[in-house]
Amino acid sequence: MENKKIIYYTDELNDEFSDKVIIPRRIDENYKYIHNPLWDFCSYIIQNVLSMPIKVLYSKIKFRIQYIGKEKLKAYKKQGYFIYANHTQAFADTFIPSVGNYPKRNFLIVNPANVSMKHLETFVEMLGAIPTPDNKTAMKNFLDIIEKRIRNKSSITIYPEAHIWPYYTKIRPFKDVSFKYPIQLNTPTFCMTNTYVSYGKNNDKIKIVTYIDGPFFADSSLNKKEMQRDLRNKVYECMVERSKNSNIEYIKYIKEEEKETITI
Repeated sequence: MENKKIIYYTDELNDEFSDKVIIPRRIDENYKYIHNPLWDFCSYIIQNVLSMPIKVLYSKIKFRIQYIGKEKLKAYKKQGYFIYANHTQAFADTFIPSVGNYPKRNFLIVNPANVSMKHLETFVEMLGAIPTPDNKTAMKNFLDIIEKRIRNKSSITIYPEAHIWPYYTKIRPFKDVSFKYPIQLNTPTFCMTNTYVSYGKNNDKIKIVTYIDGPFFADSSLNKKEMQRDLRNKVYECMVERSKNSNIEYIKYIKEEEKETITI
């Protein structure tokens, strides 16, 4: 790992380091979040049957992924819940929660760019993508599908960091806005923290160890805004502690203002 890549950043909340640049479509009142039963059945087959062997093989071969804490989800297999995870892989993050959560059906709240790839929009939607809305009318439809998925005992994964930082080993500060959903729907909250661990004869290879923690619940004695903040803090603090289990840094991230004072 001596020749590790270095990335300089300026803003932990807004910097994006994904390799793909896609112009996002507008998600307005014409976007169809809820489909007919046939569409939903086909989506289930693609999402939880046909694609699952590919997801499992890729995660095992590419990352030798290991899940710690899957038993925490078992008590909630008959109800819906939310999962919060750190965003460190462009492709694998689309299914790491689904594999760890299987056989429960998992959906992901995504940036509209994820459903804007030509000829792949419907397929990505069928794999569980729920794009964030661009106006108030679309927001109502967005909230309706979230409630529908939770009531149908599925899980919904949210990446509160919002932007991809490949192989980043810490937890970036994130806002509490997305934590309103489990409070509004009175559902459990879990987090999955992806850590990077070395292995191999010379400890020069990387695998992902994903820690599953929860359930988390906000303090019900607080008002809704305070509950939202409380739940965010519980999840954030847990993820920060778990991230300390990473022991290898494949990509080094340095803040622009510090690069002159740091010797690599």
